[in-house]
Amino acid sequence: MLTDKIPRAKSGKEEYWRSDKLVTMPLPPARTLRLEAERLEQALLADDRKLVESVCNSFSALVADSFAVPAPPVKVLGVRPLKVYEKFGDYDFETTLIRLWMRTARLKKVTAYGTFLSTLCHELCHHLDVVHLELPHTYHTRGFYERAALLYHHARNTPVRKIVWTELDDGTFEVNWAETMKHGAKK
Repeated sequence: MLTDKIPRAKSGKEEYWRSDKLVTMPLPPARTLRLEAERLEQALLADDRKLVESVCNSFSALVADSFAVPAPPVKVLGVRPLKVYEKFGDYDFETTLIRLWMRTARLKKVTAYGTFLSTLCHELCHHLDVVHLELPHTYHTRGFYERAALLYHHARNTPVRKIVWTELDDGTFEVNWAETMKHGAKK
């Protein structure tokens, strides 16, 4: 994971650094969210696109309700296009629609559950940035990735690791996976 470059405009910089500092957020009720996450895993195993889409919309509604914001609709698509490199979903700023691809580009297999859920949480965090946190550009900052990871691990009931970041020459940051994996879960 790599952060976006810091914007040049003053307003963009302010938004970027505000997002970067927000490394936590309140989380939806665990029990219901985890039940939906389990339903999502089962729907993916069943290879049922309509059911996956229905569960994703329920998951989206649970997250949105906990922040008292409108739920973004989720559309689950088939095979990810080859030209959409390293992108498993997207968020439309105008319509608030989240699109997720259910199948891999090359092998056309159902996307792994962890990857699919992580993408859903990532796109939901874009929505929360825009409609709840008033971060209209929803930059990929360290804080953004931390918030998305919290939601993902909360939904899966898995331990959250401390993400170790390495600063690059251009001022962006990337995850140092080797160091991140060395550290245990946050307490």
